[in-house]
Amino acid sequence: MNWISNYVRPTINSLFSRREVPDNLWSKCDECGTMLFHRELSENLNVCTNCDHHMVLTPRDRFNALFDGGIFTDVSVPDPVADPLHFRDQKKYTDRMKTAVKTTGEKEAMLVAEGEIGRTPVVAAAQDFSFMAGSMGMYVGNAIIAAAERAIELKRPLILFSAAGGARMQEGILSLMQMPRTTVAVEMLKEAGLPYIVVLTHPTTGGVTASYAMLGDVQIAEPNALICFAGPRVIEQTIREKLPDGFQRAEYLLDHGMLDRVTHRKDMKTELVTIVRMLMGLSPAVKGDLPAPTDEQIVLPDLSDEDAANEADQKA
Repeated sequence: MNWISNYVRPTINSLFSRREVPDNLWSKCDECGTMLFHRELSENLNVCTNCDHHMVLTPRDRFNALFDGGIFTDVSVPDPVADPLHFRDQKKYTDRMKTAVKTTGEKEAMLVAEGEIGRTPVVAAAQDFSFMAGSMGMYVGNAIIAAAERAIELKRPLILFSAAGGARMQEGILSLMQMPRTTVAVEMLKEAGLPYIVVLTHPTTGGVTASYAMLGDVQIAEPNALICFAGPRVIEQTIREKLPDGFQRAEYLLDHGMLDRVTHRKDMKTELVTIVRMLMGLSPAVKGDLPAPTDEQIVLPDLSDEDAANEADQKA
């Protein structure tokens, strides 16, 4: 009886039982709730194929899509003092950091890299909302300064992708000090005559919006991104009035003069190459250097021999 119960029955059950599907094969859209196959979602740059909602995209995935051939080099960022305030709420700050590092595989909430987009050399920085909501702490301040200094050293434009819930409360006033520090870094770029382009992604809020995220020479946002200092619920509770539909979303801010562009993620590389080359005084990119254009995009013409010669003289 034991042999039948312990061996035969489990063997028969295993043959006819339904196998569990791994959890990492599917993702749920935050906006419409559609279940999306992970490979299809990844190929679509984490944009929902049902409602076109732009979901969170990690800095490395973003850079793989942005840089030519997915080739880029990380820029070194100085490490700040760990847990300077010995902060603790429900958990120790150091424990929260360990969890974030383990979850994301990154050491902090911002990644800085250098490479080429459309054969145009740039320095780029991107915040990781998955890492403690992309909160701005001392490391993020160091990262922006390192990105600006590297851009100045190489005479390249700086492109920054923001995504944050605001300043990191576990670092207190030291976190808020990153607002003037990053503002100084942006001013260094402007004094060097180098473009600073900001791409605001969902969400960009708090002290990040009140500092480096709104200081770009060109302000671009992804569709329907929430961009604000205080959130809509806080404002409604304060003024006790209902806010307009779409308030503080990218399209609303574009209509009210706060942004220059609202660009779909799949068109972002083409848009950035065009803007960077224009601001750097370079000739338009060669057709083959850019992704295949959508129906709404204009195919850029090939460079003539004269334009190619002018570009070579400018680089020299």
